[in-house]
Amino acid sequence: MIDARLGDLVAPLRAAPARSALLFDVDGTLAPITQHASETKVPDETRDLLEELAGRYGLVGCVTGRRTLDARAIVGLDGLEYVGNHGIEALSPGEDAPRVRPEVAEWEDRVRALAGALLDDSPEARELGVWIEDKGPIQALHWRGARDEDRADALVAELGTRAEAEGLRLHRGRMVLELRPAVPFDKGAAVRWVLEGRDLDGGLFAGDDRTDIDGFAGLRALRAEGAITHAVCVAAADPGSPAVVAEAADGSVPGTDGVRDLLRELLRS
Repeated sequence: MIDARLGDLVAPLRAAPARSALLFDVDGTLAPITQHASETKVPDETRDLLEELAGRYGLVGCVTGRRTLDARAIVGLDGLEYVGNHGIEALSPGEDAPRVRPEVAEWEDRVRALAGALLDDSPEARELGVWIEDKGPIQALHWRGARDEDRADALVAELGTRAEAEGLRLHRGRMVLELRPAVPFDKGAAVRWVLEGRDLDGGLFAGDDRTDIDGFAGLRALRAEGAITHAVCVAAADPGSPAVVAEAADGSVPGTDGVRDLLRELLRS
């Protein structure tokens, strides 16, 4: 069960589902956080609820730091919209390959080469278990599960400083540091990309990490501009999620279990 206040906030979406959009982060929101990113999976019950929502609402999608094809494999549904790499690429139902923003794609080789060189120059980081997730134009340094997570955190921060000196941008998440092209993009831009031009009245965005605050801002900006009339921002708050996410949201639910309750509420007649 979600609390009454959040129930009131989503009531306008439930009342007009065909004119409402539902957008979700994946890791920590739809799927529990795992020690290794490759192990992440959306629970079957959550997937079934998403599929039912997709048949009722005007748009159901995922806005994620993952690559779109990876996100679709984790969620297990082809009929959703996916915007991945924080707004770099998009994948619509029926598409086999994502559409990538050209001004970002041209950075891919440079970012990948620099990330590899930085980690090669830090054998201690590799020995501790720091590893690179290849996300094309974004290269993500992970240290969840490292033998000494605090020491790994400090070493990755040093690598990030060197990456900034080479012209890259940084974005920190939950035990992950992303090395990004020097091109403006975030989940707020991703929300605008997937919703602009659609005939919708309301939208919801749910997420658990700092990057999702940008998603909240993107949804609220569309409301301020009159593109939609109702916006609901929900934090999937668990003990590992930053407190600032809940502070920035309109309401909170307890982690992925709470998000599943939210999905049930959105289906309630």
